[in-house]
Amino acid sequence: MNPWHAYPVPAQRDEALHGDRIVRCFAERPASVHAMLARAVAQRGAHEALVCDGRRWTYAELDAQSRHIAAGLRARGVAAGDRVAMFISNRPEFVFVLFALQRLGAIAVPVGVREARTGLAFMLKQCGATGIVFDADLADRIPDDAEVPSLRLRISIGAAAGAVPLNELQTDSQAEPRADEAPAADVREQDTAVILYTSGTTGHPKGAMLTHLNIAHSVLHFEACMRLQPDDRSALAVPASHVTGLIAIILAMVHVGGTVVIVPAFKAPDFVALLARERVTHTLMVPAMYTLCLMSPEFASHDLSRWRIGGYGGAPMPVATIDQLASSLPGLVLLNAYGATETTSPTTLMPAGLTREHADSVGVALPCARIVVMDDDGVEVPPDQTGELWIGGPMVVPGYWDNPAATAASFTAGYWHSGDLGSVDADGFFRIFDRKKDMLNRGGFKVYSVEVENTLMALPGVVEAAIVGRPCPVLGERVHAFIHAPGVAHDDAAVQRHCAAHLADYKVPESITWSDTPLPRNANGKLVKRSLRERLAGAGA
Repeated sequence: MNPWHAYPVPAQRDEALHGDRIVRCFAERPASVHAMLARAVAQRGAHEALVCDGRRWTYAELDAQSRHIAAGLRARGVAAGDRVAMFISNRPEFVFVLFALQRLGAIAVPVGVREARTGLAFMLKQCGATGIVFDADLADRIPDDAEVPSLRLRISIGAAAGAVPLNELQTDSQAEPRADEAPAADVREQDTAVILYTSGTTGHPKGAMLTHLNIAHSVLHFEACMRLQPDDRSALAVPASHVTGLIAIILAMVHVGGTVVIVPAFKAPDFVALLARERVTHTLMVPAMYTLCLMSPEFASHDLSRWRIGGYGGAPMPVATIDQLASSLPGLVLLNAYGATETTSPTTLMPAGLTREHADSVGVALPCARIVVMDDDGVEVPPDQTGELWIGGPMVVPGYWDNPAATAASFTAGYWHSGDLGSVDADGFFRIFDRKKDMLNRGGFKVYSVEVENTLMALPGVVEAAIVGRPCPVLGERVHAFIHAPGVAHDDAAVQRHCAAHLADYKVPESITWSDTPLPRNANGKLVKRSLRERLAGAGA
């Protein structure tokens, strides 16, 4: 059965891509990231494109800002193919600079603003970045010439020593005769538009090359399978520099001519008020953010009736949260989404109306996605058996920037090895059990972290939970839980009784660390279990 038969999915055809891949593609699609904005300007020029802190920009105004910045960058030597880093927080300038770079045919390299100087320097050097645009208050983390010899242009949003202010570029460009009228660069679909560095939980991060074609298919998937409309208003509450913020919100909204409501910093009470005030219809966040909204006293006092699509991913959504949201906001459709940087965001999505029935699933493969569940020998396993998810399709990146060894190790005939252990049932619903490297082995019994974490998240007041292995000389590993539950009594026995009622005995956490602060995450927002293991080892010592 095709779960997407009733959705407005565009016509498809097979195409040869990246030399050795035959993949199912949408026959009609945007030719480039710049083309998405150009169409929105032509069709929706007077419509709101961006909202931030009460300020508003139409598509015509967004285009003008991007044209001015592009002219200023061009005047300072930025050309097609140059890599320019964007060390920019959630603010309108992120979008202006992104489209300025796309107009020039340059490659945008967004980096999360939580990244440390050492990590930023590695990324800029690895991709040979010639320029960086950054928030002035992050100036102390910008590498110098010795650290990144290729970096010749530094542009600050605000005043920073040794950097050209962004508004100076805009002023200069407006003074140039007809500078803004220079045509957009001619790019090919399979050219790299964006480099996004993977989280680097093991070793150095790798620069995934997102092509114009990859991005076009992802926004078309979101448009069709979330039924996005020109009047949708999406809250950008996750980092703009992350694949979700960049693709699922900014570019998906620009593609359909909708509005991006920028959230500079997520605080649940303020966010709930913003949802109501800006009549937000669409979000895509991590489950903990929904939980925090529900816990906010402001949640019940605001009119959130326009909020119709609540996408989520990165972690399971507790059933209790699903039920509570359904009771409070019956018009809100929750949709689990699964993807990665290497898949340009979405690979699976839960069809509308099936989230509660399939609460343990990340949904079904999107129309152009192909997913196979493979054993360690590269042989497909039967339905309902566990293996590693290999993902193919036109949204899968061609590889990693200037890293042929990593590309060869992670891709087979166009299929990316996700590192996620999961299964697919006879009806095509996928489940994710664990990262391959995070699975516990307790005396020969496999323990999948996600199953235990799901159970812990069902406890009232739990915002985050993570399972790691505590080394044991007898069993190899024992199950240890980290729990972030502000204001909740630290009752280990109650947690263990709850888990014992739902899990096999060997999966019940034998020890627990309660955390009054959020669990550690990297610059991409992913939970860093390595840090938790180190914390556990330190406590044991």
